[in-house]
Amino acid sequence: MGTRWSRLLAEGGRFLVVGGVATVVALIIFNLLVHGLGSWYEPPLRGNAIAGYVLGHTVGMVISYTGNRVYAFRERETVHADGGVALFFVINVITMALPVACLWFTHEVLGLDSALTDNIAANLVGQPIGLVARFYLFRRLVFRRPVPLLHMNLPPDLVEEIEHPQGEPGPSAPLPARQVVQHTESSTPRSS
Repeated sequence: MGTRWSRLLAEGGRFLVVGGVATVVALIIFNLLVHGLGSWYEPPLRGNAIAGYVLGHTVGMVISYTGNRVYAFRERETVHADGGVALFFVINVITMALPVACLWFTHEVLGLDSALTDNIAANLVGQPIGLVARFYLFRRLVFRRPVPLLHMNLPPDLVEEIEHPQGEPGPSAPLPARQVVQHTESSTPRSS
């Protein structure tokens, strides 16, 4: 597997870990606000699942940004003056519309408003679609891999030729391990 796929899988795995933590926190807040804890705790937003979802997932967004910035996409720099915060939240708000639409549909069209149907609609149907959209958009727009100035507006074959002039090994022709060791030994000064 190439380094590009390895990097994609590693970022994807870290993204899922961060998203999992943020989602669990958001789910707990959502369910406490909308459905309570049985007779122990009366929920302040009973009957207003959409507001509860938005509040819970706003807390999740803060956790998600922090985790993605320092863990999931730690090898990527943002190109935005604010560190990508504004665009991150815009993407989250837009993709939050998917689970909110699922909640609205179950409440307004189907007339279902139990804790089970709310969690299925928002978190098992809407959330996975938003997850895929966020991963793609965060990688492409918020946490982009920096492009060296040299590479801008140059054809890929010219970039390859500039980075690896004729005779020098490029990424498609790595040095065998034996040559690397011999090169290292011959370039190290020997002490007498």
